[in-house]
Amino acid sequence: MPSFPRLTTRPALDPATTIAGDNWRIGVITESLIRLEWQDDGFFEDHATQTVTCRNWDAKPEFTKRIKDDELIVETPHLRLTYDMQPFSKEGLSVVVKGLRDSQRNTWNFGAEPVGNLRGTARTLDKADGEIPLGQGIISRNGWALLDDSSSNELVETDSVQGQANPFGMWVEPRNHKGIDLYIFAYGHRYIEAIQDFYRLTGQTPLLPRFAFGNWWSRYHKYSSDEYLNLMQRFEKEGIPFNTAVIDMDWHRVDDIDPKYGSGWTGYTWNHKLFPNPGKFMDELHQNGMKVTLNIHPRDGIRAFEDCYPEVAEEMGVDPKSEEPIVFDPSSPKFMQTYFNLHHHLEDEGVSFWWIDWQQGGVTRQKGLDPLWILNHLHYLDSGRDGRWPITFSRYAGPGSHRYPVGFSGDTVVSWKSLQFQPYFTATASNIGYGWWSHDIGGHMFGYRDEELEARWYQLGTFSPINRLHSTDSPFNGKEPWNFHTETRLAMTEALRLRQQLIPYLYSMNWRAHVDGRPLVEPMYWQSPEIDDAYRVPDEFRFGSQLVVAPIVTPQVREVQKGSARAWLPQGQWFDFFTGKRYDAPASAGRNFELWRDLADIPVFAKAGAIVPMQTLDEANGPVNNVKNPKHLEIVVFPGDDGRFDLIEDDGAHADDSARTTTTLLLNVGNGNGDNARFTIGRPQGNTACLPATRDWTVVFRGVAKDDVAPTVSVDGKKYQTAECRYDDESQSLSVALRGIARDSDVSIDFDSPLRPCAENTVDDAMKVLYDAQINYLAKEKAYDAIRQYGKDGLTALHALQEAPGDLQLPDTVARAVSEQLLRTV
Repeated sequence: MPSFPRLTTRPALDPATTIAGDNWRIGVITESLIRLEWQDDGFFEDHATQTVTCRNWDAKPEFTKRIKDDELIVETPHLRLTYDMQPFSKEGLSVVVKGLRDSQRNTWNFGAEPVGNLRGTARTLDKADGEIPLGQGIISRNGWALLDDSSSNELVETDSVQGQANPFGMWVEPRNHKGIDLYIFAYGHRYIEAIQDFYRLTGQTPLLPRFAFGNWWSRYHKYSSDEYLNLMQRFEKEGIPFNTAVIDMDWHRVDDIDPKYGSGWTGYTWNHKLFPNPGKFMDELHQNGMKVTLNIHPRDGIRAFEDCYPEVAEEMGVDPKSEEPIVFDPSSPKFMQTYFNLHHHLEDEGVSFWWIDWQQGGVTRQKGLDPLWILNHLHYLDSGRDGRWPITFSRYAGPGSHRYPVGFSGDTVVSWKSLQFQPYFTATASNIGYGWWSHDIGGHMFGYRDEELEARWYQLGTFSPINRLHSTDSPFNGKEPWNFHTETRLAMTEALRLRQQLIPYLYSMNWRAHVDGRPLVEPMYWQSPEIDDAYRVPDEFRFGSQLVVAPIVTPQVREVQKGSARAWLPQGQWFDFFTGKRYDAPASAGRNFELWRDLADIPVFAKAGAIVPMQTLDEANGPVNNVKNPKHLEIVVFPGDDGRFDLIEDDGAHADDSARTTTTLLLNVGNGNGDNARFTIGRPQGNTACLPATRDWTVVFRGVAKDDVAPTVSVDGKKYQTAECRYDDESQSLSVALRGIARDSDVSIDFDSPLRPCAENTVDDAMKVLYDAQINYLAKEKAYDAIRQYGKDGLTALHALQEAPGDLQLPDTVARAVSEQLLRTV
């Protein structure tokens, strides 16, 4: 009997923080999180549910309770609840959120519309062409949000269900006593704390395996094994890394099914015309460093044409000669065990995990049980059986679905509207704790061909939680970069290679999401909740702890030969991640920018003091798609402030603390008066055996001033004589390279002065914008004269451009692109 992962549950409320009457119960879980129950029969729910797993926490809230004028008043430092102790009504039950300065709607009344809710996510983007309605999140500008768990089924520890053995340990059962079961999140604008407590209530985000953070290749196409392997070899030859092979439904028999059995939409028998030797096919993919996932549509169960039918029928007590279909019944443990057994046979051939492509509604034989939810739950448990690293790939099935990553967002339309909605959709999903969406990067179907659109979508994919390309079988819709013209092809290839380089950063953020409850992609307002501008940049998002991304999601402007994005940067110094150019936001409210970029570039910003670990794509790290802990790391460091980053790696086999090692990277920029800059690579702590025996380190200080004196490098306190130092003017970067450093060593790089940002030449940068502009030559010359005349006085220069007469006046778009460069350090 296999063993399965277990949910950590503490479902019963703490009696010390519970207030109850005959038909009502109030649980004070935290000073900002309240559970409200009404049961006509007086029986309250103390089991875990599909959504909620833990209601009793170690930290105990501070609160008072009293009855005044026949009303119960419960008060904590963050809220005041008033209840008339009668059946719940809008007149008799309310919660006032404290500490909101500017909200006139900080009171929740029972049944109130969720005005100000910052939204959550949706089940699917299938057939979406742009914006779709989103469900509720658990944060709101008005300070309160509601999670309604009244219709959730119970999660019960049991060895049997309806007389059937249950190998999974827990099972889903209907609630015996219907009633009202609500959770009020009254966190004000403490959004991050609210999300972290949501995870405590519903379960942690699991760790994803390292390979998931590379590139996934997917296409709805009738590949043969030879065609697919040749394609992967072409990618390798082109230096384009892919780590996951996603095989759509034509891996199994589809078109040659006798109509008496129905369609071939559901299938479990390999199409041997396309894949004559499936085991060998998948073995070759594994040898090339790839994981394999197969698409399944389970709705039609197992029918008599399947190779596995005789065995499945016997397991289910059906005579195979009868050809009676084995009905898909996820409410039956017996069926699900049989169902997984047939999947295990395919896994023995080489399948790594499953793409659960459920599209057939929300009804099962058990009332209130969504088939998508139970498939996600049980597939996740089964994928983790006997110590395997669990992973699923399926659609969102409601709050709590973050426990079953990765999410498949469905088949989107190829359009600019779809691209424009996707950054917002991804970031907002974090408001309901759902951090690992995988989108059809490049769009899936319909729409139109637009090479610029595809390049911009690839760039968004690089900075998405999961980067999976996908498309239909149309001969015009292939996403291979060599199907596009040179400029687009280069941009696509660079985006895919950059994603692979970012794996060390992404994997550390994976641990951060798991341990600290901080999704990789966060809306800008999470860390700046009191600043209105942070809510006005729906396309912009934080990408981990060090970066901000403002993807370009609209077509470029011909006059400027660039695309644009509007961004807001919080107070402080920021640096273009690729060029090192500085952007200053000195005011406490931050600063708005309009950013203009060539097709090859995407607006990505590193905060002052940022440290971003990357892996190189060179011989030291082996094949271009290698996801092992790298032998050669490149650490990109930015000036302007002190910084710290914990680089987390593990053995790739065990999703727990015992498997990981942490290398602390520290920057002290120095402040003069003898306090000079130092960067250190700490000695790794933890499971150091998972690291390469020796490592090459390249530390890139980007956006820094050029210095005639090279820094001093020490390893384990001894001077390191062979460091290679060079300065690149284009990216304003000083690189310090060290080779063959033992894994248990510490490294320090010491400067003889503080680490200062490079002086900005905004005049030259503005000149480059003018050079590319498709406008009147005399207008360019007039503008350039004004810029040179006023030099770094960007505001005066900009005013002069706007005063030019008639045809000599710069078009508005060009003026805006020039102003980005002139004003970014003002």
